[in-house]
Amino acid sequence: MNSEGENSSFLPPGPWARSTGSLGPEAQAGAPEAPQLAGHKGQLQMILQELSPGALGVNVVVEETKTKVKHVIKQVQCIDHHHASQALEELRPLLQLQHPYISTYEEVFQMWDSEASSMFLCLVMEYSPESFQDVIEAKRKEKATIDSEWLRSMLVQVLDALEYLHRLDILHRNLKPSNIALVSQNHCKLQDLGCHTLMTHRAKWNIRSEEDPCKKSWMAPEALSFSFSQKSDIWSLGCIILDLASCSFLNGTEAMYLRKSLHQQPDGLRAILETIEERQVPLADTFSLLLPAMLQINPSDRITITDVIRISFGRISLKSSTLHGPVIPEAVTNVLLEGNMASILELMQTFSSHPEVQLRAMKKLMTMPEDQLGLPWPPELVEVVVTTMKQHERNLDVQLCACTLLLRTLGQALVQGTDAKVSWDSSFSSVLLGTLRTHSDSTQLIIKAYSLLTIISSHESVSQELQKAGLCVLLLQHLNSFLQDRDVCLSGLGLLWVLLVDAVIMNRELLEKFPALVAQVLATHPADVDMAEAGCAVLWLLSLLGCIREEQLEEVVVLFLRNIWPNQGRVQLVNNAYRGLASLAKVSELAAFRVVALEEGGSGLSLLQETYQLYRDDSEVVENLCMLLAHLASYKDILPELEYSGIRTLAQDIQDRFPSSLKLVSYAKEVLLSLDTAAAPSPGDRELPGAACDLSGGLPAPP
Repeated sequence: MNSEGENSSFLPPGPWARSTGSLGPEAQAGAPEAPQLAGHKGQLQMILQELSPGALGVNVVVEETKTKVKHVIKQVQCIDHHHASQALEELRPLLQLQHPYISTYEEVFQMWDSEASSMFLCLVMEYSPESFQDVIEAKRKEKATIDSEWLRSMLVQVLDALEYLHRLDILHRNLKPSNIALVSQNHCKLQDLGCHTLMTHRAKWNIRSEEDPCKKSWMAPEALSFSFSQKSDIWSLGCIILDLASCSFLNGTEAMYLRKSLHQQPDGLRAILETIEERQVPLADTFSLLLPAMLQINPSDRITITDVIRISFGRISLKSSTLHGPVIPEAVTNVLLEGNMASILELMQTFSSHPEVQLRAMKKLMTMPEDQLGLPWPPELVEVVVTTMKQHERNLDVQLCACTLLLRTLGQALVQGTDAKVSWDSSFSSVLLGTLRTHSDSTQLIIKAYSLLTIISSHESVSQELQKAGLCVLLLQHLNSFLQDRDVCLSGLGLLWVLLVDAVIMNRELLEKFPALVAQVLATHPADVDMAEAGCAVLWLLSLLGCIREEQLEEVVVLFLRNIWPNQGRVQLVNNAYRGLASLAKVSELAAFRVVALEEGGSGLSLLQETYQLYRDDSEVVENLCMLLAHLASYKDILPELEYSGIRTLAQDIQDRFPSSLKLVSYAKEVLLSLDTAAAPSPGDRELPGAACDLSGGLPAPP
């Protein structure tokens, strides 16, 4: 900014002094009011620097004497009180703007200057010592191009700010390099927003134009005739981008004449774009696409701010470069997410280091119709999402969103049939396990990750990989830590079941720790039928795999029986529990005795007969019952109890009811044969025909 001298005096009375921030009754009636307090918000101000006049008035840098905070105060002379009040009302909404890349007015107030006998409007702004104009001038002196990454970062911020204004139907009206302040090296803000009342003051405009014609060279052709629109801001932004692109080979005067010539000769832009390309200015390809569309003489032919964002940060300009630095604004991302799945995935890859972009992109994908997602199985989507999870492992929001998107994709693949070819590599398994270890306290993530692992574990090779990678250890830890959390326990038991089905046991000692833990889970959720069903399924597989220690056998038998009794209506639970009992009875006489032992409420045999009466027409249930009976009947000491409990009649009924089921008939015959063998007299008995049996348990009477 150009200084016209330092001043160490306090603000003198006049337009820089004010009363209380608004006009008093007399002033509102049109009578001048003498200033009572000097400066902004009643604080005593000191003039530090008077800047070169702007299009609307004089700008002065002031400093509060107490706080040393600096401000810029713009003094705009108005025609009269009505003109000032009209502008003030129009500017008031600008005080409410909240945006990281917009420097809003801190205060706007009216003031009567008795010396000039004129009404003034004072606009108080945030002070920043540098602007885009300073950057451009410095590069002109060096004859150097502007760093592409810095420029890209600044464009993101400027476009986000302008999109925000246009979305609120607010125009900047006065966009130029000096009105884009540099708050820091990598942070800029639009400032000095204009209003219709002031910008259409023809007399003042003509005076300023005569004083310095350069001031309006950034303005659109129609704006010179006081016609402003969003397209006017687009023209001004195009001129700024043109200055940034050409500052390495055009001086200030040449750049000004180029801007002014475009009002009548738009073809002149072609030559400068060719020079930009010849000199290999960074982002030349983007400028060649962007500037002709922004600098159209007819406003209706110009692109919108949305189009500018799409061209500036779309697939063409970002193919070979990734934007680093500040967060990518939501408005910019939303524009780029308007394409199809392929363009969204490319955006994710382009902005791979930005978690906020990954989140918005994945949320957009989750809302897309299935036909646009490439379902049932889009391998490219899975690959990009898994890569995102790996790169942002410590970002819980990214992990949750990615798991949700993958669950939708995988779930749809399952719904549409098994023909969907799903290919997995070890990287996905390791990514899921890595995120589980990183976010071990997030139950929400554990549940989602378990659901994903349950789906992919149906592949035997993946199941073995997961066991090797330590998934069973994680399951033990999570079930222990979150015993009270129903959803964690249910998803954990479901995943464990899938791991054990048709799996090769990698670590039997580790699996032997699960029966006691499952018992704890069931005891913690005693009335939960879903938990009982999941627990019985896991215990059945553990018993089938021989992973229940001898000292645990009786406890597991009791668990099965106690979970069947109140849940007879859940056929899957009933099936798995009887399979588990059959598996245990097959390998252990102790377990078999525990099945038939009397308990409060009856024995396992009475429960079995009750189940049979309920499911006598369900061949699968009956087969599991009969398999258990066949294993029980293999123990000689249990046969009398079977006979006494009426199992012979039940086995005969099963044989008669399911004659076409070879397996069922085989089990039933096995039970009947064992009972017949036990009932047949021994050889010694045949030698003593007619011997009386002592019902008291003694030996037979002598002949």
